[in-house]
Amino acid sequence: MHYLDHAATTPVPEEVARAMLAVLTERFGNPSAQYALGREAKALVDQSRSTLAGSLGARPEQVVFTSCGTEGDNWAIRAALCQNRRVGKHIVTTAVEHSAVLQCVKQLEREGYAVSYVKPDREGRITARSVLEAVREDTALVSVMLVNNETGAVFPVPEIAAGLKNRPALLHTDAVQGFLKIPFTVKSLGADYVTLSAHKIGGPKGIGALYIGGRAKNTLPLLYGGGQENGLRPGTEATAQMAGFARAVELRLERQEEIAAHLAACRDYARERLSAIPELRFVGPADAPHILSVSLPGYPSQNIVNDLDGRGICISAGSACHRGRASHVLTAMGLDKRTAAGTVRVSFGPETSFGDIDALADALLEHKNTRFPML
Repeated sequence: MHYLDHAATTPVPEEVARAMLAVLTERFGNPSAQYALGREAKALVDQSRSTLAGSLGARPEQVVFTSCGTEGDNWAIRAALCQNRRVGKHIVTTAVEHSAVLQCVKQLEREGYAVSYVKPDREGRITARSVLEAVREDTALVSVMLVNNETGAVFPVPEIAAGLKNRPALLHTDAVQGFLKIPFTVKSLGADYVTLSAHKIGGPKGIGALYIGGRAKNTLPLLYGGGQENGLRPGTEATAQMAGFARAVELRLERQEEIAAHLAACRDYARERLSAIPELRFVGPADAPHILSVSLPGYPSQNIVNDLDGRGICISAGSACHRGRASHVLTAMGLDKRTAAGTVRVSFGPETSFGDIDALADALLEHKNTRFPML
């Protein structure tokens, strides 16, 4: 198998799986229990939180574990609006956010909020100026992702944060695709809320985190219950997933520069190999080292994905979250119909080899030469 869909999810290294297995079979206590096994589990939760916070340059009490990036996005958005309810009911976001942000914001529109959607240019880039120009006196929240999950565009979150410094609007960024792929700390980002997810960096599915900064005061919980996570996210802690998340972070940090260089080398090699395919177009800037979108105009992306799947090659037709629907990202970029319909996403990880990329290039060329365009 040639796995080239790391932006969708990543394989779990053995070290991460072993860390989780030890918790499931030996350190399985409830962190709220008062006896030794429970205290050991509580210490594990604290240690996992400290590891994650350290990777962000944050304090442990500023990091709350979640079940996934979607939960973190929804929670941050609603918490910010609750805090700023006296500021107004206006939200600024981009037209190319992850569905976890866009669908939440669309629901808020139905609840009476006004939303400004900042569109990208034809390359998929967003400028800080375009975001800040959309901010009004009644803007309660600005939500802009760090790395676009389809085009690899890196958005200017630090510049947006600087522009909001003397304004009441809170800033949220979905950093799921950027975490440990491009270097940042919560201080360098300047966002009030930062969403993370474990399964994009070799951690397990079912665990994420939300950074809550100093300007975010009295954060509203999504749920109510037993008071875990300092009362912000009740429910028995997923200790095995937390341990797996922390171990995945440690492994990435140990090789961060090496992995970043490898990802960039894979992206650049893929550009070189794929550029030899007649009529193939590159879509988006691919600023981030691990994401590259390309199009075979006129060749439906789902057909490409299905054909390559039969050859043991895993890629996505846009985001893995679209499930066959037209990509809102490509639509917002203003791509022509043939290019948008033929776009697929390739994404790389530490395990990716140049041989995987060679297999991809050969398969795409054969697909083009043996299939008829349908559009």
